[in-house]
Formats: sequence, structure tokens, C-alpha cells
Amino acid sequence: MVRFGVVGTNWITEEFISAAKQVDGFCLAAVYSRSREKAQAFAARHQVNLVFTDIKEMAQDQRLDAVYIASPNSLHAEQTILFLSNKKHVLCEKPLASNTKEVKAMFEAARDNQVLLMEALKTTFLPNFLAIQRNLPKIGRVRRYFANYCQYSSRYDLYKEGKQPNTFNPAFSGGALMDLGVYCLYPAVALFGRPQKVQATAFLLDSGVDGAGSLTLSYPDGDAVLMYSKITNSSVASEIQGEKGNIVIDKIAAPIKSVIEYRDGSTEDITVPQSENSMYYEAKEFINLIQDNKLESAVNSFKTSLTVMEIMETARQQFGLIFPADSK
Repeated sequence: MVRFGVVGTNWITEEFISAAKQVDGFCLAAVYSRSREKAQAFAARHQVNLVFTDIKEMAQDQRLDAVYIASPNSLHAEQTILFLSNKKHVLCEKPLASNTKEVKAMFEAARDNQVLLMEALKTTFLPNFLAIQRNLPKIGRVRRYFANYCQYSSRYDLYKEGKQPNTFNPAFSGGALMDLGVYCLYPAVALFGRPQKVQATAFLLDSGVDGAGSLTLSYPDGDAVLMYSKITNSSVASEIQGEKGNIVIDKIAAPIKSVIEYRDGSTEDITVPQSENSMYYEAKEFINLIQDNKLESAVNSFKTSLTVMEIMETARQQFGLIFPADSK
């Protein structure tokens, strides 16, 4: 059994636990929150005895093998390095950190301590993403990847009321690119690698973070166009366009249905069965890697995570979003 601690008690942690409980070898052993009341309430719901409000104490506890980190983005690097330095395996929520400097420090800590570090970006492990990947040759030479993830955030209403939720606060390395845009970008890098050129625009809120934006990635044979927003909705599907046809993808972050539309007018449904909890597959990958004594995922590899962060950092520089973490 892999004895897990969780850092953070929000909805995403609940989702992860629900998914991971379906994986053989998962054992929820500890909960961390700065608030003892929140930690105890969360632990009670999940029948966990170990509760921490001191993260250093948690990192040093020998009753833990691994940790899932779902804290604000700005805390990812510091907390991850702390656990890695104490020989704990780390599954860290996307985005992995605030910037490339932090990401490189995290990779160095993982290598130095010979423990596993993986970015919890679920898309690339999903059966329907793998189906897209397998069927990509059917549409011929790819000329365009179009990814769309626009989802109005309930926290935007709080922001408009004058409050400062973490996701719209530069102090926590928030914003739409870091939260939603990464779901458009990660599959592009996983499928097509590093682009030759990045062009980015965004609408910046008064707080300084981006509420919405778009990226164009240039490749030798085509481009990738990414649209994301936390202040509007969209019902437009994502798509990969090839010379022989196109693959229409219902939801780029968690594909459920994908159809190839060939130029001759015929169609092919390439959808495959998939767990309702889309976090199951990343949890399974992480636990399998630990059990196999692997120190890096071949899917969400260090190279892929670093390339994604480098592109996001370039984009932020272009549209003028600077985090406090960038000057550390």
C-alpha cells in the first residue's frame, strides 16, 4: 500500500481521493490544512487519523510514502521540494509551479532524493485522449490544432464584488492561463512537441491576472490555436485538422467523445469507454510508478512539464503578467 497525505482540503482534493480509492494500493493516511478545524473535519469525513497543521512535521513523518499537493499555485514549488527532500513521492496539481525556475528546482530535488515527482495533469492519461493520439495518423498531415476551454468561474462573481479569490490573485500565481489555458496547452505539447514560436494575447483584470486569452503556437507544418477564459463560457468544440480529415473533440481538458470527420463525408466515432472520475487514470499512473520504482512518468515527463511551463512563461511575458514568485 502507498500511504498518502493530502495538502489542501478543497473540492479538487475530494475528487482526487474519490478517484484514487478506486486504485489498488492507495491508502489515505493524513490530511494537512493551515486550519486545524478544516483539517479535522476533512479527516473525519474520510476516516483518517493523522491531521497536520505544520507542513514540515507532515513532511518528516515516516508514516507517509507520498503526498498529493493541491494548494495555491504559488506554494507548489516550496511544498513539493520540502516533501521531496524528506524522501516523499509527490503528485503536484497543475500547473506544476509559478515559473520555469521553480520547475527546474523541483526536478533537481526529485533527482537528488531519488523520489517520484509528477504533474497532476489528467488529460494525457485519459483513454479518450490516448484514442485521439492513436488515431491521429488517419487524418493525414496535421495542419492545425484548435483547443478551446472557456468556463465562467463562480469566483469571478466574488472578484467583481471586491473580494480577491486566489485564482484571480497574482500573489498566488493565479489567472486563466494557469488554471484553464494549461489544459489546452499540455495536450498540444504532448502531441506535437515544442513549437518554434509563441504569440500570446490576454485580457488583464484590474488585479493584474488574465481573465481570458489566446495563444498561437507555430510549428513547421502548421499551428496550434488555443482559447481560454474564466470570465466567459463557450460551447465550441476543440478540433485537430489534418489534410485527410479532422478530429472533433468535445472537451479538451477531459475528452469524452471524439469523432473523425473525413473529407469524403464519412465519419468514424473513435470514442472509448472511460471512468466517470477523470482523475482515476493519473492516480493509477502515479501509484503504478511508485510500485515499479520509477522516478518519472513517460507521459507527464519532466520534459513535457518544463516545455509547457516555458511556453506559459513566454506568454505571460508577452501580455504583461508578472507574479511575485518571478522575482524570487
